[in-house]
Amino acid sequence: MTSGAPDVPARRRRGRPSRTAEAAGPDARSRILGAAREQFAAHGYDKTSVRGIARAAEVDPALVHHYFGTKDEVFAAAVELSFEPALALSEILGAPAEELGERLARYFIGVWENPVSRGPLVAVLRSALTHEAAANVLRDFVLRRLLERIAAELDVPDPTFRAELAASHMIGIVVLRYVVQTEPLASAAPERIVAMVAPTLQRYLTDR
Repeated sequence: MTSGAPDVPARRRRGRPSRTAEAAGPDARSRILGAAREQFAAHGYDKTSVRGIARAAEVDPALVHHYFGTKDEVFAAAVELSFEPALALSEILGAPAEELGERLARYFIGVWENPVSRGPLVAVLRSALTHEAAANVLRDFVLRRLLERIAAELDVPDPTFRAELAASHMIGIVVLRYVVQTEPLASAAPERIVAMVAPTLQRYLTDR
């Protein structure tokens, strides 16, 4: 004999999108990522929320969790989108070893000179200076996903230490040029910066 009580649906697992969210369409992930970049750029890490990103992307917050998990993970995805690391590695490592410093400097400065990627990255950098979670994301990306992978392809000792030196040099430049805007660095021509920085990066990474 069955009970007259109505069936109670199983509780939805955290991060699983609702039917309303699923109806957002196949481009929902791209919309979420674009909204995340805009929200982080406009409000910084602390004041950006998953709900705010979902509202800007016009999706259910559950869909943000479904595609990206936590706020830290959507933040990391937004950083990666700005750098496009897979393309960068092929461009940088495809060059002769003696051109590595120039290729890396040109790529890194080029990313920051691009108005599309500059806004989100300035927000990332500002957030990283004051928020540990944002600092961890930036550190993990710049070091482990970009520079350490470059250094690991070279037959040199201490690749991690070399990658950290290169990262400290480049991040220091972008803080002074794009965040603090110290003159004359802030208004210097990108090619002049690349020309002066490339030999130092080359020495860090290859001893040449």
